[in-house]
Amino acid sequence: MAKKPTARSEFVMFDVVYEDGSQRSNRKVDASLLGSLDGDEPAREAIMEQDRAIAEKSGLPPLAIKTIKRSGK
Repeated sequence: MAKKPTARSEFVMFDVVYEDGSQRSNRKVDASLLGSLDGDEPAREAIMEQDRAIAEKSGLPPLAIKTIKRSGK
């Protein structure tokens, strides 16, 4: 019997530079959030939400994002 296909999540990777000059590479954002007229702006919101969750767990304030760009391979 054949296996049922499973839903695959596609991700787009981003490099993030913060206001303090630090950089985080290969931040995952669900590809379904992208592709609208807003361009990559929904990725900024998704990364900010990830940063808020990380900050909450670490007890440190989240850093302000300066720029984001898609990671090159």
